[in-house]
Amino acid sequence: MAETEEEEMASAEASGFSDLSDSELVEFLDLEDAKESAVSLSKPGPSSELPGKDDKSVSLQNWKRGLDVLSPMERFHLKYLYVTDLCSQNWCELQMVYGKELPGSLTPEKAAVLDTGASIHLAKELELHDLVTVPITTKEDAWAVKFLNILSMIPTLQSEGRIREFPVFGEVEGILLVGVIDELHYTSKGELELAELKTRRRPVLPMSAQKKKDYFQVSLYKYIFDAMVQGKVTPASLIHHTKLCLDKPLGPSVLRHARQGGLSVKSLGDLMELVFLSLTLSDLPAIDTLKLEYIHQETATILGTEIVAFEEKEVKSKVQHYVAYWMGHRDPQGVDVEEAWKCRTCDYVDICEWRRGTGVSSSWEPKAKKLK
Repeated sequence: MAETEEEEMASAEASGFSDLSDSELVEFLDLEDAKESAVSLSKPGPSSELPGKDDKSVSLQNWKRGLDVLSPMERFHLKYLYVTDLCSQNWCELQMVYGKELPGSLTPEKAAVLDTGASIHLAKELELHDLVTVPITTKEDAWAVKFLNILSMIPTLQSEGRIREFPVFGEVEGILLVGVIDELHYTSKGELELAELKTRRRPVLPMSAQKKKDYFQVSLYKYIFDAMVQGKVTPASLIHHTKLCLDKPLGPSVLRHARQGGLSVKSLGDLMELVFLSLTLSDLPAIDTLKLEYIHQETATILGTEIVAFEEKEVKSKVQHYVAYWMGHRDPQGVDVEEAWKCRTCDYVDICEWRRGTGVSSSWEPKAKKLK
């Protein structure tokens, strides 16, 4: 099937990171910068994700060999997933898997796109609050920063104020899912609205395939946030998945910032208790409206906004399907043949088993970077 110019543009936009939201940028940069020992208040801490034992990636040969032994969560040494992990599956599951198996450095083009998006993200954040860098040394410190951010934002939400970069977490289908909501505010009707900013390298709105991924992302954020404010997320579940040590003393920088916020705590357990108590007593409402806002990176022009209808049954069905891969219940899948145009800018097109197993013409030459 021939690819249209619009499909090619959509694929280039997606693979070039040009449509990353503010929260996705934060998560991506955390992963790229995982060896750094500092995080910022109002931004999530680094994941416990590792590429493999002794910092060595799992080889492609061991990938299939290990399917019957270890689940992807175990092979990749993951304690939890980001919302964007599941969203990447919505675009192309195999591309996401190859990215985990063969992590590489950013191309100059992608790095430039990320820098531009990060600048827009920073400007948006500074409109509402200052950023404070907090040195950390442990995963307990990283989660403490998440909790401090939540505790500082709950009163603002209660007073119907506007907040950005709200950390969310919750168990879905047996795994812990972590994310960062870009913005929460109240509409003129008094409804709580989630607003997600997507920056675009080109001054055009995304195609339907990309929009589906965006719709799923904001729907997942609502699903997790609603569970948090409704008391459906428990400390026991969080501890079970993260293996956090609640009694471990927090680092001096984290403790200092906690004291500056009027909190007298010593350990992560103290902070966790305050977070869950605050969520329980806050009477925060569920999210009423989901909004996507697309903005051109170069000119900061708003390209368009969309209101997303939340379909709970559809969200649950997709989550069940995507999590089944992570739990080792099925093999990863490629895209539908009708969406083979996505391969045009995929870094892994030359090794993709899905392409070899389909009827996609071998004479078609994708515009992708070849792996060495």
